[in-house]
Amino acid sequence: MDTAHINSAFGATRLQGAGKLTWWGFDIYDATLYRAGSLSSPEFALNLRYQKSFTGISIANKTAEEMKKMGIPDAQAVLWGKEMAAFFPNVEPGQNLTAIYTPKQGTLFFYDGKQIAQVKGTEFSKAFFGIWFDSKTSAPKLRTELLGQHCPPPLISEGC
Repeated sequence: MDTAHINSAFGATRLQGAGKLTWWGFDIYDATLYRAGSLSSPEFALNLRYQKSFTGISIANKTAEEMKKMGIPDAQAVLWGKEMAAFFPNVEPGQNLTAIYTPKQGTLFFYDGKQIAQVKGTEFSKAFFGIWFDSKTSAPKLRTELLGQHCPPPLISEGC
């Protein structure tokens, strides 16, 4: 995978972990977590390399649904779902969506290495990345693979 867009955001990156999301025996995507510089950095990137085709709207709807499962109020999840539906593209197998978090910029979204959106603020970022990194995730095996023996980003967990 080309990580130039991640490297340009951070300078040096460090791979923290990688895993695969499988649902009912189907591979959905391969996920990779990168940290800026060190594994304790507050800046990180999550790359999803899709193994199946999805519409941008279905990705946005599933993301909003997962946010609700994490405890985000329905009304807020619906608003964020509409915002994401406006920028998430349709994906085909082999294509990548990357979300990069930096405290100053919020979350930057990339599609195959090209920036497609920015959502400022920590509340959205915490809800979005919590889908993968919060202890209440619906994909605990993937969370373990992504985090390895290390802590979640400070955005998600202030300590561990």
